Amino acid sequence: MKPAAFTYHRTYDVPETVRLLQKLGPDAKILAGGQSLAPMMNFRLARPTDLVDINRIGGLDYLRRDAAGLHIGALTRHRAVEMTADPAVRDGFSVLSRAARWIGHYPIRTRGTFGGSIAHADPTSEWCLLAVLLDAAIALVGPKGKREVPASEFFHGFFTTAAEPDEMVVEIRFPRPAPHAALTEFAQRQGDFAIVAAAVDVDIADGAWKSGRVVLGGVDPSPFAVDGLDAYAGRPAGQDTWRDIGELAAEQIDPPSDGHGSSDYRRKLTATLVSRALAEAARG
Repeated sequence: MKPAAFTYHRTYDVPETVRLLQKLGPDAKILAGGQSLAPMMNFRLARPTDLVDINRIGGLDYLRRDAAGLHIGALTRHRAVEMTADPAVRDGFSVLSRAARWIGHYPIRTRGTFGGSIAHADPTSEWCLLAVLLDAAIALVGPKGKREVPASEFFHGFFTTAAEPDEMVVEIRFPRPAPHAALTEFAQRQGDFAIVAAAVDVDIADGAWKSGRVVLGGVDPSPFAVDGLDAYAGRPAGQDTWRDIGELAAEQIDPPSDGHGSSDYRRKLTATLVSRALAEAARG
């Protein structure tokens, strides 16, 4: 299939992009990697009147760590995150590199962008889950200047975010290391969108669960954060605890049924994946 007619624009810096988005209105879309937007346009699920190609903007492709955390530029390709050998990045943030391997296939990882995935807000996106799990801040630039939105407030539903039509994502900042975080998922075929994904971050002391977080994808219109984990404080950090937390997560969701699986199947899959991710995270 072919997309509906649109007008193509190319910009070379952030201010120019914002001015153009202001002029074009809410039916314009930004084109970064295009690995999610282009297929939706081909199936006429998205019909932007204008595409604003930002790939020529310099300075938005970086992985940089400082006292404020790990900064990832919006045009950073998935493959760059997967393959980085920078010890300043990998120390404490290796979950990002490991999670990148779940993203589609090699060509998709070489073209798709970190910021584009966040802006697209697919509820199965690995970056969206990890942004919520690790309290990332999404930096946006619009006519009123720059602002940061916590990831927990950024995702509003299927492909819907807190970004205004005349704003663009420029950076994602992860404020704290996560040495005991993991993400796992299940898809019917390698490279397909996940049916269910589970991202976890744990803090273990003296062989016992101290605290942790669990965020799910594929079970809700937005990344779903599991409640009630404080009740497990002091429990042994082992398979029984991981199983119980997995069952807790499954009890809290009301996932959809579709051609990939029933709601009950997704609950069972959630329990298994959460337990598996917790065991991986605990191993560090």
